[in-house]
Amino acid sequence: MADEATRKLVSQIPLLKTHSGPRDRELWAQRLKEEYQALIRYVEQNKAADNDWFRLESNRDGTRWTGKCWIIHDLLRYEFQLEFDIPVTYPATAPELLIPELEGKTAKMYRGGRICLTEHFQPLWARNVPRFGLAHLMALGLAPWLAVEVPDLISKGLVRHDEPRGPGGSSG
Repeated sequence: MADEATRKLVSQIPLLKTHSGPRDRELWAQRLKEEYQALIRYVEQNKAADNDWFRLESNRDGTRWTGKCWIIHDLLRYEFQLEFDIPVTYPATAPELLIPELEGKTAKMYRGGRICLTEHFQPLWARNVPRFGLAHLMALGLAPWLAVEVPDLISKGLVRHDEPRGPGGSSG
């Protein structure tokens, strides 16, 4: 599945217990609490390892998530908008991560900028329902995808680095 460093990192992300999706209001609140706790723990781990690479926030009911993710390649930061919705069949079905600005630039992406996680990540998610959550999706789904696809897109000239735009500006 993954290298030893990834296994160690993922083993420190809390596993979730509540088997509930957004349709079950009472249990969804508990599941969402567990999701936030796992995400906070994962972000803390990343920061401690000097590997901060994403920001996420959700709408009030936790069904729509947006944010940014980034990768450092050749000492340059490439930043992308990230979004996803929680499927009604969650956690049995993993969310589909979208990076709209990369749509059409790689074969490992579907319509609307949905990244392809079917071969490697989806079977892993299915074996770990309901223990895996959004932190696991980021660590085992998005992180490896970015690490493989973005450098390839850069080398093909499909993604280029732009200078920061103003104070605190992002590049992409």
